[in-house]
Amino acid sequence: MTAFRIPSTAPVRTAAPFVIRAERASDVPARETLLDACFGDNRHERTCQRLRDGRAPAAGLALSATRGGVLVGTLRLWHVSAGGRDALMLGPLAVAAEARSLGVGAALMNAALMIAASRGHGAVILLGDAPYYARFGFSVAQTAELELPGAFARARLLGLELVDGALHGATGMIVATGAAERKARRSRRERQISCAA
Repeated sequence: MTAFRIPSTAPVRTAAPFVIRAERASDVPARETLLDACFGDNRHERTCQRLRDGRAPAAGLALSATRGGVLVGTLRLWHVSAGGRDALMLGPLAVAAEARSLGVGAALMNAALMIAASRGHGAVILLGDAPYYARFGFSVAQTAELELPGAFARARLLGLELVDGALHGATGMIVATGAAERKARRSRRERQISCAA
C-alpha cells in the first residue's frame, strides 16, 4: 500500500461558499441537532459511539462546516488502539440535507485527513459506506483482522494508512484510548449562586 496522498479534486464552480473550521463550543447545540437529523434518535446506541462515550475528540480534529454562519457539516476523529496500533477513528461525519450537493462532506474529509497526516497520525479507521469512502483511499484490506466492541457489518469497517505500514498486521479489538472528555466549567457567577443557595 502506498502512503496517503491528498486527492486532487477541482472545486465545483457552481457550489455556494462554505467554510471549514475548527469546531467551537458554540457549535455544540447545532451539531447535536444535525447528528439527530442525520442518524436518528438511536445514534447513541450505535457500536462506534461506545468508543466516543466519555472521550474528547483528538486535538485539532473536530471540524465544522458553516454556510452563511449556519452549521451545515461536522466531522470528528478520536484516538483508538487498533489491535495495539495507534490510530484515529473517524465519525460521525454529517452534512445537512440542504448542503449535501455542495461537496461539504468531501471538503470535511479532505481537511481532516490532511490535518491528521500533518500531525503525524499513522492511520484512520471508520465504519461507513465503502463506495463513498473508497475515493479517499479507505478499504477493508486494512481492517480485515480488527473487531469493534459490538455488532457491525464487516464490509463497513474501513481503514486508511496515512503512513505506510501503520495498520500492517493489526489484529484484535479496537478500543478507545483518547483523553477523557472535560466537563464544561461553571462560570464564577454560577459557582457563587450555587454556594449561596
